[in-house]
Amino acid sequence: MAMTTTGKMMPLAMQRLIKGGDRSMTTMSDDDMLMKQVVGTHVPDGREVDVELLLHLVEDILKRTNLDADTVSAVGSPAQMENMEDKTYRASYNDELDALSYIIDRVSCELNMKALNGGDAHATTLSIFNMLTPFSWDAKLVLTLAAFANNYGEFWLLAQIYSSNQLAKSMAILKQLPMIMEHSGVLKSLFDALDSLIQAMLKVTRCVVDFTELPSAYISSEVHALSAARDQVPTAVYWTIRSAVACASQITSLTSHGLEYITSTTEQWELSTLAHKLTNIYEHLLKQITICSQHIEEKRLVGAYQTLLNLIETIHIDNMKILKALIYPKDDIQPLVEGTTKKRVSIEVLRRRNVLLLISGLDISQDELSILEQIHSESKLHATRQEMHQYELVWIPVVDRSVQWTDPMQKHFEGLKSTMPWYTVNHPSLIHKAVILLIKEKWHFRNKPILVVLDPQGRVVCPNAIHMMWIWGSNAFPFTTLREEALWKEETWRLELLVDGIDQTILNWIKEGKYIFLYGGDDIEWIRKFTAAARLVASAARIPLEMVYVGKSGKREQLRRVIETINLEKLSYTWQDLTMVWYFWTRLESMFFSKIQLGKTDEYDPVMQQIKRLLSFDKTGGWAVLGRGSSIMVSGHGTTVLTALLEYDAWKVHVATKGYDVAFKEYHDKIQDVTHPCCRFEFQSTTGRIPESMRCPECKRVMEKLTTFVCCHDEVVPSIYE
Repeated sequence: MAMTTTGKMMPLAMQRLIKGGDRSMTTMSDDDMLMKQVVGTHVPDGREVDVELLLHLVEDILKRTNLDADTVSAVGSPAQMENMEDKTYRASYNDELDALSYIIDRVSCELNMKALNGGDAHATTLSIFNMLTPFSWDAKLVLTLAAFANNYGEFWLLAQIYSSNQLAKSMAILKQLPMIMEHSGVLKSLFDALDSLIQAMLKVTRCVVDFTELPSAYISSEVHALSAARDQVPTAVYWTIRSAVACASQITSLTSHGLEYITSTTEQWELSTLAHKLTNIYEHLLKQITICSQHIEEKRLVGAYQTLLNLIETIHIDNMKILKALIYPKDDIQPLVEGTTKKRVSIEVLRRRNVLLLISGLDISQDELSILEQIHSESKLHATRQEMHQYELVWIPVVDRSVQWTDPMQKHFEGLKSTMPWYTVNHPSLIHKAVILLIKEKWHFRNKPILVVLDPQGRVVCPNAIHMMWIWGSNAFPFTTLREEALWKEETWRLELLVDGIDQTILNWIKEGKYIFLYGGDDIEWIRKFTAAARLVASAARIPLEMVYVGKSGKREQLRRVIETINLEKLSYTWQDLTMVWYFWTRLESMFFSKIQLGKTDEYDPVMQQIKRLLSFDKTGGWAVLGRGSSIMVSGHGTTVLTALLEYDAWKVHVATKGYDVAFKEYHDKIQDVTHPCCRFEFQSTTGRIPESMRCPECKRVMEKLTTFVCCHDEVVPSIYE
């Protein structure tokens, strides 16, 4: 007869259990045959079981049975006892368990009998399936786990309290618990193996329940992951119930035979093998369910997006439906923060107002915020009290939901929110994914801020007013597309268009009728040659000339060094505040995108062609614009402008008769006709509306389209995502 590790002879029933368990694990290798037996017992009759409710109770029981074997004997002492409020009990348990307690008790008895009689594990598992024939797969699983938790929970409950409760102590003695706990160190490997298997059982059960609850309205069997998961559910249920049988056998045998029963390596191997098998089933099932969930999420997103589109295209009596859909649809919280008081307010404050939605990421720059705040303040002064009372600005923060929200991100967000004098959404998580999709697809948001204007009925009256705000500031009020078109009709290519709202000194020079060179680039040697030549020619021609360095887009640190050199050598007038340089180039780019947004991309539009030329010059080196008063006479590349100045002797004879500006323009144009410098445009991928094609502003040919990756090592920008 077999011997235990204690040296005593093992009861015959225990020998049969080991042999039967071992045989069933090795001979039932044909999964197809096995699953045919299991599926044959499955005849659901549609009866409903609140699986989630019951599983919650089971999880609560089993999570409290995971105790360290080294300290289990001390757990029952008053100092160690948990003192927590029972949050699992609900009145609904009564009704549910009243209908299910009988079947749970039957399964519980079957689990116990397997250990006492040494029955075959597979046969016991099939017997349980026969008891649960009319139930769904997930209900079979949860009912079995409830039966197991009933027995297993009782074992650990007595283990935890028998030292402090006389009734529990007497019951524990009947089950030989005090003796078992005294030798808990010997049983540690058993408890660890049981715990690992139970955790695997719970994971698989949660997967099966989650799969069963997938909404069929958003997914069909045509999705391979769904059919793959559905095919695997019976297998997952079988091996989980089979594992419950194995666990119950271990505990029942332990309490029935006490120290006479110490698990052999065979039992240890069975538990670990089952845990390994369930882990594999769980991982595969989880993968399929994750794919299904992603598919459902995409379908839901598309549906919500389409609903949002339909809502926006529908006429409403006010803007409440639209704003609630865009910001936060529920009434359980106040989603907005008022700019001055920083108090939480409801969307009702925006009812029947014209609403400007400032949409940006958390990387909105201080340059952008400072200019926006200035324009926002000026707009309030520019408009009548009644008009401004009808307008409100709201910041809609858009973040990448796939990136985990961190404390640094929260701190950065709170910092931005605290500086804004207008309404802000209290947290980016309030913005629905469908709204973010709408913002990107319908309003072409990438990463650069946009300003969507809604009228009191919630209609979009301008898909992006940020461009006209940069160009004309408060003069663009009330920031509608009609206002934008009207402003362009009044506009001509003049110096005020380039520098208005940036520097009053230049505007004064314009009023005085002075000659003015605006120039840019970052080649300090070219700047030295250009400014020296321009100053010599102006002196020779006896004209009042002013020169202003307007820098270059991007390369902030390099630009700062160039400005320092220009100031040190007194080469020309510069903007000390780099925000002014940023604003100059932002306005110029906004002119370009404003034209595109309005569909004014005609290559014969003279203003558009001049805008394109300056943007091209910025990417190809030095450049200069010559104006007199408001009029712009010359826009040229650095090579052609410098050459024309250095060859002043060739055209100085015409200065007296035609004037400096006309004579310079005629000679410069001759040089330009010969040299034809390349034109180049660069658009960041974060720009909303990038044109599919462009014509060269010089030769009018369709330009070649390239993809470029650039790193200028200019400055390190701290990331809020670190």
